[in-house]
Amino acid sequence: MDKAAYLARIGFSGPTQPSFDTLRGLHLAHMLTVPFENLDISLRREIVCDEQRFLHKIVDLRRGGFCYELNGAFATLLRELGFSVTLLSARVSREDGSASPEFDHLALRVDLEEPWLADVGFGDSFLAPLRLKPEIEQEQSTGRFRIVQVGEVMIVQRTRPGEFWKSLYRFTLIPRQLPDFAQRCEFQQTSPESHFTRQRICTLPTQDGRVTLSELKLIRTVGDRREERILASEDEWRSTLAGLFGVHL
Repeated sequence: MDKAAYLARIGFSGPTQPSFDTLRGLHLAHMLTVPFENLDISLRREIVCDEQRFLHKIVDLRRGGFCYELNGAFATLLRELGFSVTLLSARVSREDGSASPEFDHLALRVDLEEPWLADVGFGDSFLAPLRLKPEIEQEQSTGRFRIVQVGEVMIVQRTRPGEFWKSLYRFTLIPRQLPDFAQRCEFQQTSPESHFTRQRICTLPTQDGRVTLSELKLIRTVGDRREERILASEDEWRSTLAGLFGVHL
C-alpha cells in the first residue's frame, strides 16, 4: 500500500512510529476526514471484504464507507506503520437491550504498552481510541465512555450531560480475520432488514460538532445547537456531498 498517499488523504503529517500519541493522532485525523457513509449500497455497487478495494475507495477515490471498509482500511495502515492490530467482532446494542448478530460491526484492538480499542467506523462515537480497560471512565468531546465487562464480553457505553449510560456495542477479544465478516457485510447491503438499505447517510464529525446528510435532510450540530434543513433536489444533494464531505459519486 501507499502509506504516504493514505496519510495525505487523512491530512496526517506527524511522526508515524508506533506509540499512543501516533495512534491517537491517526485516529482523530481519520475521523475528521473520512466520512461514515453507505452510498454505494443505494447505487448497487457491491462492497467486498477486501483490503485493496477498501484502500482504493478511501485513498484513491477519496470516499468514505461503513465499518468493514473504514476499520479494515485503517487496520491495514496501522499494520503497515508497525502497529500490532487485531480485528474484533462486535454486536450493536438495540433499544430493547438485545444485541445484533456476531460480525455486525468490526472494531480494532491495538496493542502498545497496553491495549487500546480503536474504531473509525461507528459513526457518532469516540474520536480517539479508548483504553481497553474495564470500568474506568474516559472523557472526550463526544461524551464520557466506559467499557463494562460481563464475563468474556466487553460492552462500550457512553453518557452525555443529562443522560443515563447507554450501551453502544459489545465485543469479545477473540481475534478475527477479514473474511469472517463477509457474510454479514453482504447482509448489510442486500437485506431489507438492514438499516443500511433503507436510507442513504453520510456523516462526519467536525472540530465543534457534526455534519450529517440523511437522505435529503442536512443536519448540523455545533455544541448543543442543532440545525436541520431539507435539500431541494438530488442535484443539491450531490453538490452538498461534494462540498461538505468531498464525496463525488
